[in-house]
Amino acid sequence: MLIGHKKQWEFLKKKFELNQLSHAYLFTGAKEIGKRTFVIEFAKLITCKDKNSPCQKCFSCQAIERGNFPDFKIITKKDDKTEIDISQIREAQNFLSYKSYYGSFKIVVVDGAEKMNQEAQSCFLKTLEEPKGQTLLVIISSNPDMMLQTINSRCQTIKFFKPKDLPVNSERLKKEEEILKELIPVINSNLADKFKYVKSIDFEKQNLSEILEVMQKYLRRLLLVETGVEKKKENDVPGLINCSIKKIKNIINLVENINNKLLFTNVNPKLALEILLMEF
Repeated sequence: MLIGHKKQWEFLKKKFELNQLSHAYLFTGAKEIGKRTFVIEFAKLITCKDKNSPCQKCFSCQAIERGNFPDFKIITKKDDKTEIDISQIREAQNFLSYKSYYGSFKIVVVDGAEKMNQEAQSCFLKTLEEPKGQTLLVIISSNPDMMLQTINSRCQTIKFFKPKDLPVNSERLKKEEEILKELIPVINSNLADKFKYVKSIDFEKQNLSEILEVMQKYLRRLLLVETGVEKKKENDVPGLINCSIKKIKNIINLVENINNKLLFTNVNPKLALEILLMEF
């Protein structure tokens, strides 16, 4: 079900009706605000045979929803990988080399496109430069600055913002609260306790990027409160011991830097987290 993003929907719907769709779009915006759901619903719209499309009931609409429509493909990071590799992009290229099964658009979506490694990005760039037939390429990224500028420049950018009525992902929220509950005492502790905390983490089960994301959210909220941009609420995030506004900003930049290295280099997560915690 599509929630919000009415302006973006009407814009693309009109382009489709006027036969003016670009061959490539970049969907940007915060994580988990419905960009992927939007793509799925739009794919239904442009492949649906019903005049009231998307009808949600015809074969193409139902097949896209199930993830087995022959003209629609989503590329994303595999669960056991830290990045989208070149083999996945070549798989998409092979998919696009065949004519549309139902005589409509061939659609490829790269979700979390900033996770493409350098080889994958270079390979994907060729796909953008040489579109075939009725091809629609959509790349979804919450951090497009981490991609090649040549990729971004060849896509029409559409920005997405968090809808006011977006439901809370309670499971994810609970997990983030658990990570933060463990993290705050460690941040304000001595070096020995920080090393002990890092040693206790099983990085095979706990992704470092999840810890970094929680830390980043915490620090940004703290920065807004400390600078007076936002008011402190009841049960709000606890403060830091002996940490100036300048230092908070520096640590936020360090978190971002480590996140980038996680995607493009073979970073040791244990060492990276130890270095980060030593900054507090």
